[in-house]
Amino acid sequence: MDVESLVAIDVHTHVESDGHGHFSLDDELMDASAKYFKADALRTPTIDQIADHYRERQMAAVVFTVDAEHEMGHPPLSSEEIAEGAARNNDVLIPFGSVDPRRGVEAVERARRLIGDHGVRGFKFHPSLQGFRPDDERWYPLYEVLQDSGMVALFHTGQTGIGAGLPGGRGIKLRYSDPMLVDDVAADFPHLSIILAHPSVPWVDSSISIATHKANVFVDLSGWRPKYFPPQLVRQVGTLLKHKALFGSDFPVITPDRWMADFDELDLKPEVRPLVLKENTARLLRL
Repeated sequence: MDVESLVAIDVHTHVESDGHGHFSLDDELMDASAKYFKADALRTPTIDQIADHYRERQMAAVVFTVDAEHEMGHPPLSSEEIAEGAARNNDVLIPFGSVDPRRGVEAVERARRLIGDHGVRGFKFHPSLQGFRPDDERWYPLYEVLQDSGMVALFHTGQTGIGAGLPGGRGIKLRYSDPMLVDDVAADFPHLSIILAHPSVPWVDSSISIATHKANVFVDLSGWRPKYFPPQLVRQVGTLLKHKALFGSDFPVITPDRWMADFDELDLKPEVRPLVLKENTARLLRL
């Protein structure tokens, strides 16, 4: 990957289809999330379509899915196939894996295989969708493997568009995505690089506090258009978090074009923008 030639690195993009008729969510959840985000682009791009999208924009992207089969009962996309697709498009794509922590020993062994055999660079967790508390010590053997292997752990935080507007939110519990539940993980695994994904609404102040307190914690700015960012987040991205904030879109529900247009309007010093758009992520992922 030629990092110097890139305009930006998007640290948060979802693979929604395997190209063989299988999708990351069931129809009800897929439709609800599209309505919530007012998504007007292709909702279920394959990994090769994602690569083309970013290549056209001289951007790179971290790609992943979420394995939430235990909680949601929907078979996940294959992280192995995503890693293969990223290798096929390694000029623009960086693979993260996903394992379901509630699988216990099986999740730990699969994480080892994804790292050793498939070259993933990190792992995506969605506590609300996967139905687990990040600070539960039952998952610590999994975090130990990630720390020892130099992986990045990316945790969804804050509210989620998945299940939004459905009765009971389809049973998805927002409290599992309180970033304070990840603070214990960051403290107990000080050499595990952690990304708190999204502005963490309604816990944005907690996210800011954790990222300023823990050297190993970063925040990504995906899932919300920048024009809707809480003002305290914009202020800290320009100051205390300027070396900790990472560009992320949440593609395909928010496109990098839409996100970048809003980001250009934020009141940030010129020297902060390249840090957020590329340099912080390149350093974190050792690109």
